[in-house]
Amino acid sequence: MEKYFLVLIILILASYLYLKLAVKFKIIDKPNQRSSHTKITVRGGGIIFPIAILLFFFFNDYQYPYFVLGVFLISIVSFLDDIYTLSSKIRFPFQLLSVVMVLYQVGVPIEALSLFYLILGVGTINFFNFMDGINGITGLYSIAVLSIFYFINLNEEIINPDLIIYPFISLIVFGFYNFRKKAVFFAGDIGSVTIGILIFFILLYFYVELKSPLIILAIIVYGADAANTFLYRKIFTNESVFEPHRHHVYQKLVDIKKMSHIKVSLIYTIIQLLLNVVLYKTYQLELQTQFLILISIISFFILIYILVFKKLKVRN
Repeated sequence: MEKYFLVLIILILASYLYLKLAVKFKIIDKPNQRSSHTKITVRGGGIIFPIAILLFFFFNDYQYPYFVLGVFLISIVSFLDDIYTLSSKIRFPFQLLSVVMVLYQVGVPIEALSLFYLILGVGTINFFNFMDGINGITGLYSIAVLSIFYFINLNEEIINPDLIIYPFISLIVFGFYNFRKKAVFFAGDIGSVTIGILIFFILLYFYVELKSPLIILAIIVYGADAANTFLYRKIFTNESVFEPHRHHVYQKLVDIKKMSHIKVSLIYTIIQLLLNVVLYKTYQLELQTQFLILISIISFFILIYILVFKKLKVRN
């Protein structure tokens, strides 16, 4: 318990120091056409997420070195992107490299299926990056995801639980600045990307050990919104998928229905928590049953996305 308190103190001090430095050096987020906020706010507050992972690394005998190195590399590039806005041609190779290091750390063999894991890894990173657009959503949703990993890990003892607990603490500290009507700072790319690669690492590790396809339910709410939005833009619009947009359901709930950021974030989090219960009760079932459950839930989310999208008026 003492080490957790020490981690908490370090992260509180790091967040406070970063806030002062970010204000001084004007590391700020200026609203654009994709944004769901209207005020200039400090960005990059998620820098405490990779700090939490580094603390885990140093306090736990340097476990998972390739994963941690991947986090370090992608965090540096993401932080530079927060400051200078880098091209996707620069960011993507580092995302790919970090995913490769995760695959190596987990021990995924080099085979045809590795391409699927690469796509899933890069997709998970960008799911979390794309969905980081309103106050509270990254922190609250990530807490929900880490919570199901924690409880499954209590049963299965797959990874060192500190790899879940340290980032969980960082999310609580981050929430002090972000879980409010007027956020003090945003996670930025360094925060959302780091959480994305962390969750992909744990997700993949659990899948390899448990052979349970239902593990994907741990991120299904984000995945459904991001994937359905991607398909909508690809099929029904002439927009480049790399251009800023407001087609995510959470964006429409804020922009069109005028729901508060925290309310929308809580809705996403509560839905994920409910699905966590489903996952916890079903991840040990027979494989055929798991696939039936997974297909049913994915179909349900596709239907819900279509219905919600039709109900919400397109913003002019």
